[in-house]
Amino acid sequence: MTSALSPIYGRLPVSFDHGKGIWLWDTQGKRYLDALSGIGVSCLGHAHPALVKAISDQAARVLHTSNLYEIALQEQLAQRINAISGMSEVFFANSGAEANEGAIKLARLYGHLRGVKVPTIITMDSAWHGRTIATLAATGSEKARAGFDPLPDGFLQVKYNDLQAIKDAAQQCPDVVAILIEVLQGEGGIRPSDLDYLKQLRELCDQNEWLLMIDEVQSGIGRTGKWLAHQWAQILPDVITLAKGLGGGVPIGAVAARGPAAGILKPGHHGTTFGGSPLVCAAALAVLDTLEQDDLLGHADRVGTMMLARLHQALDDLPDVAEVRGRGLMIGIELKRPCGELVRTALAQGLLINVTRDKVIRLLPPLIISQTEANELVDRLVDIIKGFLQAP
Repeated sequence: MTSALSPIYGRLPVSFDHGKGIWLWDTQGKRYLDALSGIGVSCLGHAHPALVKAISDQAARVLHTSNLYEIALQEQLAQRINAISGMSEVFFANSGAEANEGAIKLARLYGHLRGVKVPTIITMDSAWHGRTIATLAATGSEKARAGFDPLPDGFLQVKYNDLQAIKDAAQQCPDVVAILIEVLQGEGGIRPSDLDYLKQLRELCDQNEWLLMIDEVQSGIGRTGKWLAHQWAQILPDVITLAKGLGGGVPIGAVAARGPAAGILKPGHHGTTFGGSPLVCAAALAVLDTLEQDDLLGHADRVGTMMLARLHQALDDLPDVAEVRGRGLMIGIELKRPCGELVRTALAQGLLINVTRDKVIRLLPPLIISQTEANELVDRLVDIIKGFLQAP
């Protein structure tokens, strides 16, 4: 039967009926270990009672009023995000791409207010910032960009984790106003930044009065064992973008700003109909409360460290494994040959994983995963990888 849906996605042949914790059940009753969390979204797993209650209670009160009016829960959530991040103001969107789009607009206005005619943002190769036209221009994937020219100007792409590449690019372009970077690339293959590089990047931005804008859409909200992945380097950016895990499953994005980036956007500069609704803010507050009360940041660090150690022990000596890497519960296993077929192999065995950049197995399990469940995940995945590599 012909689908009524636009053929945008190459969907897997499974539909899920319900979930509990890190587990999902399909419409046929088969159980799956979810090692992907809806691409890093369901940080509290499935049907978490605190999140279910927050959404249910708020749905019974009011879902939406719009940003024409004050929203008390939005103010509360902004205060929590500022306390977590060291920022001073927040505006809300509906996704990571929208958050990054807002950050790009902020940086361009910052440049124009300083008299820069063509404000330019430095981005990184292999970066992923979204699929809108502007965020696609900032994204370092030729595959994703193909067919959508002409993309907006105002972006300079340089080698990731290479400070000299940024300095060289800036010498060729006097209009740089900001750097936009993921400190742990997700779609780019789970590639962490060097911590010293991030510290030097902060110094370089200070020296040149550039905004340091960090995309924490996938790496933020406890995923790496700290609230935000850049906090491992003990730096403070000027702009942070958030989404995915912030809502625990409901769509929310956020742009947090401080210092020279604060107060740039005024009424009329930006807006959204749905962003920061009472429902999504109630959900996000429940997520933050649960992560804090249950020490899920420390848990993510401990369990992720254990998983990485076991994966290193099991896979490092295999000639077709290029590298095991990551931080916290954001883990990548890069093979030396394309391995996209492993997604279906794992699915058949009741394990949900993802492959990005053709060769990198990506793991983003819920932050609530237990030590026992994490060990089961590793055991099952190692068997699948070894079976794949040994096949003729």
